[in-house]
Amino acid sequence: MLEVSNINTFYGKIQALWAVSLRIDEAEIVAMVGGNGAGKTTLLNTISGLLRPASGQVVFRGNRIDGLESHAIVDLGMSHIPEGRKLFPDMSVRENLEMGAYPRRVWKHKQETLDEVYQLFPFLRARQGQLARTLSGGEQQMVAMGRGLMSRPRLCVIDEPSSGLAPIVVDEIFHIIEGLREQGIAIFLIEQNVQQTLEIADRAYVLENGRVTLEGESEKLLQEEHIRKAYLGL
Repeated sequence: MLEVSNINTFYGKIQALWAVSLRIDEAEIVAMVGGNGAGKTTLLNTISGLLRPASGQVVFRGNRIDGLESHAIVDLGMSHIPEGRKLFPDMSVRENLEMGAYPRRVWKHKQETLDEVYQLFPFLRARQGQLARTLSGGEQQMVAMGRGLMSRPRLCVIDEPSSGLAPIVVDEIFHIIEGLREQGIAIFLIEQNVQQTLEIADRAYVLENGRVTLEGESEKLLQEEHIRKAYLGL
């Protein structure tokens, strides 16, 4: 589904990612965990075309994409759900969702996909005329996820979906993410909530100071002494 090979990314003269490699297979949840400033968001932005790597390559469904514009990557079947939701605050819930169906290949299925999103997030149908800025943080996160699904992706890259949310809302978000995998959508999940993330992920990578320092099955990583001390406080 996705293969990242030896990616090096810079901000000006400052290197943020160092020879990062990873893979994501069909219909699996792969997590990337690490502390603030580790380079997780930089990696997602590089994968989704918002940043250009200085070297290395990204291949998605057999297509090399590290030189493509982000909208072209969306057309190929990847959706990026950003940290902080990034909604259009003075547009309605429905208008925000419809923006996710902008690619030509999915626009003709807009209403059908909208109905599917409303089934996944029932409260959005009742709030479809409400301005996005009037919603709670958890509700806005669900709009952001729904918007990401409007492009009918094969892979969703999701950046810090639990940030700033109440625990009960976080549980619901993680349950929805598991449901997307059951629908055959692959997930690349960036999270600081290490315990809960590794509990739902199939495999995971640990990113520290722009480098992958650990990788493996999530169940095994939960038992790693470094993970338990550095991220779980055990």
